[in-house]
Amino acid sequence: MDDYAEAAVLIANARKTYRPVVGAVHRDAVSDVSISVDRGAIHGLLGPNGAGKTTTLKMLLGLVRPTAGTFRILGEDSTRPAGRRRVGFMPEQPYFPQHLTAAHALKLYAQLAGVPRGEIGSRTSALLERVGLAGRDKTTLLTFSRGMLQRLGIAQALINEPEVVILDEPASGLDPVGQRDVRNLMLELRDSGVTVLLSSHQLSEVEAVCDQVSILNAGRVAVEGDLDDLLNVEGRSSVRAKVPGDTLPPPVAALAGSVAVSGGLWVFSVADKDVRAAVDGIDDAGGRTLAVAPMRDSLEDYFARMLAETAGEADER
Repeated sequence: MDDYAEAAVLIANARKTYRPVVGAVHRDAVSDVSISVDRGAIHGLLGPNGAGKTTTLKMLLGLVRPTAGTFRILGEDSTRPAGRRRVGFMPEQPYFPQHLTAAHALKLYAQLAGVPRGEIGSRTSALLERVGLAGRDKTTLLTFSRGMLQRLGIAQALINEPEVVILDEPASGLDPVGQRDVRNLMLELRDSGVTVLLSSHQLSEVEAVCDQVSILNAGRVAVEGDLDDLLNVEGRSSVRAKVPGDTLPPPVAALAGSVAVSGGLWVFSVADKDVRAAVDGIDDAGGRTLAVAPMRDSLEDYFARMLAETAGEADER
């Protein structure tokens, strides 16, 4: 039970089986998912369409009845209403009564969340400003764009000042500025001690903010771990250097892989044991080494490779 108390979110052996018609073959939307989210972290939940991400979140929040599994948020059973008191949730496609204004909608959700009456007005104004809707408090939601509704969805997820926030595709429909604002907001939440569980198809967003990730495929967890541990390429380093001329010095070129160049700036990888020789070769050629760091995969490349590697396993099951 210690793991249940220590993790902000804990899902163990979750399964959801659908049998649409009596006598029909059952279908597992989620086969076996176990996820642990550290307190104060941003944890990314990834996977292709149909992997079971949204179903897993809905089981965690008591919105879908699980076939099996254990679900805890801050140590409490989250399938029961009492276990969700300190949680904020934004669904993938938030819906609001279209005849309400933005302020009226937030006040309604504040009342439903049990926010003290004397704090509702101040929280509403502060959150509308925080999500970029300042001055829109009296605007009817019927006139809101999809991006504006996404922003309002994030605001309602924060109205009860939760300790855990669960966001399902929060940047969907947002322009680049809105996506940046959402990333910054998640980082602010983490810095204030709030735990964020983020489900997203936007891998650049996940790579920019997440500390840990779980990747689902065919209803199971294919990979889980710290993002740096997953993406760092063991045994190789990335080098950034300014080198005169159109080619790398021959001693460096013999060691380099994954070479890219733009405007005299060279980026390449070498084995860790060859870093000193590469730096010396750049210096001997009159160049300048700007940075040496562990070589890191992009999340897009890692994600695609992982799905390809696990595709055969999913077919066998």
